[in-house]
Amino acid sequence: MISAQRHRGPDADGHFIDATGIAGLGHNRLSIIDLSAAGQQPMSNADGTLKIAFNGEIYNYLELRAQLSDYPYRTNTDTEVILAAFEKWGEGCVEHFLGMFAFLIWDSRKRKLFAARDRFGVKPLYYHHRADGTLFVASEIAALHAAGVCCSSDASVWATYFAYGHHDHSEKTFWDQAYSLPPGHTLTWAAGRIAIRCWYDLAAAVGSEYDERPIEVVEEEYLALLQENVALRFRADVPVGINISGGLDSSVLLGLVQKIQGADSAVQAFTYVTGDPRYDELPWVQQMLAHTAHPSVVCEFRAQDVPALAASVQAHESEPFGGLPTLAYARVFEHARAQGVIVLLDGQGMDEQWAGYDYYLSELNPQAGSQPASILQGTKQRPLRPECLIPGFRDLAAPLVASRPFPDGLRNRQYQDSRYTKIPRALRFNDRVSMRSSTELREPFLDHRLFELALRQPADRKITPGERKWMLRKIAKRLVPENLANTPKRPLQTPQREWLAGPLRDWSRDCIEAALDGFGNVWLDPKAVRAAWSDYLGGGSDNSYYIWQWISLGLMVHSRGAVYAHSA
Repeated sequence: MISAQRHRGPDADGHFIDATGIAGLGHNRLSIIDLSAAGQQPMSNADGTLKIAFNGEIYNYLELRAQLSDYPYRTNTDTEVILAAFEKWGEGCVEHFLGMFAFLIWDSRKRKLFAARDRFGVKPLYYHHRADGTLFVASEIAALHAAGVCCSSDASVWATYFAYGHHDHSEKTFWDQAYSLPPGHTLTWAAGRIAIRCWYDLAAAVGSEYDERPIEVVEEEYLALLQENVALRFRADVPVGINISGGLDSSVLLGLVQKIQGADSAVQAFTYVTGDPRYDELPWVQQMLAHTAHPSVVCEFRAQDVPALAASVQAHESEPFGGLPTLAYARVFEHARAQGVIVLLDGQGMDEQWAGYDYYLSELNPQAGSQPASILQGTKQRPLRPECLIPGFRDLAAPLVASRPFPDGLRNRQYQDSRYTKIPRALRFNDRVSMRSSTELREPFLDHRLFELALRQPADRKITPGERKWMLRKIAKRLVPENLANTPKRPLQTPQREWLAGPLRDWSRDCIEAALDGFGNVWLDPKAVRAAWSDYLGGGSDNSYYIWQWISLGLMVHSRGAVYAHSA
């Protein structure tokens, strides 16, 4: 299991086996805070009764360390602060943490395991519970498979993915018997039994009432939280960089870095380019960086990179991922690591907080009725082809039935995107491609206080005639030039549609044929798939989402071979 995850932490590894033989913990270390050997894991508390294996960062660890000053610290790590907090507050310690985390604590006195995952699920945690009570837990599904967990595919999850485009929206994964601990949940194991508990619910924390305070008061509070979150995420004993595009969210991130570190900040800024001016955002990025000291690192991503890169990323994702944009992002982390930058920040989360997607507009017109949230922005044609599925397989698909905890449609849609759809899948894609290059991705805008404050705001503070993310743009004008604050919403894209039908045509066809070799007449209708592929090559679609779905299945077949295909 440790070997399967070595890319997540190449600096050191270790393991612990309890004296009773009941429990064992393993860890791969990516050294970021307290680079000394004292920070290695699994780490024990002072009397050796607790052992922890931890993935992530507790950004407010210095404040907590001061609050828990009577603990006999032996390191300068945030890991040891978790142990101190667990001794003080027990399982309630998670409520005190600001950060991204997944950790396991073994209590040898109680013979009990406590596992926890952060509020938004920035860091992953997978588990398999056998009928005999044995529990396996890991950061990646590949580690569960390395432990001998069954490698069969979950046909219902695949059917839902093909028919509705949903994934990462529940505790189920694409692998039978491998489950994801939901964001904001804890898991305990004792005497062979597990219990899962929700410790953070965004909707409950927000409440149903709107924030009717003056806009200026809200603006000051939100800006202060933004500054605090970005500042906290620069806590590291290794170099930190930022990922930026030409959009509003990146502009805000860059403006905050400038405000916190000053005009002389030389934090490296990473951007990918594809060589296609219709999609590349380098001109906007150059405009953003023009009057700063930030070095611009341009990461080239070309069509010829795709086959080898897709195979590598698929092996690390273990499940379908987000197409060529994910591959381009993988290239960014490769460049960062090569430059010696171990930590990167990006701007995930603002669209969900401030209603940035186009379909949010429909929620403001009750007469029009709530429209389905598109799984793909910037397209007018169908992104899915459920008619290409074998009927019996298609019947296994289950549409998402998300809770609607708010009295208004807009916040319910924002909550759905935050809890079930947009954010969960983006976090999974991005965690794997960053860890693939042994780099850490930090998300300063994925802070629960920011989300709670934004979701309490009335709709007219988010969407005004002709403008989305209104209050964020108002705040941005205090951080960046007005032309950057007013930049239009542009989906971050690559020439995926053009490349799959052009320079990657043969590779795409081979992947689709691999999918049909493994699942033709079982999951996919070969005649219908080939007809849709032919129509696509003839320009019959303005998007390639469904094509990438089939390519994803082909990549899985290539990655897992006959074992995976046989599981169908």
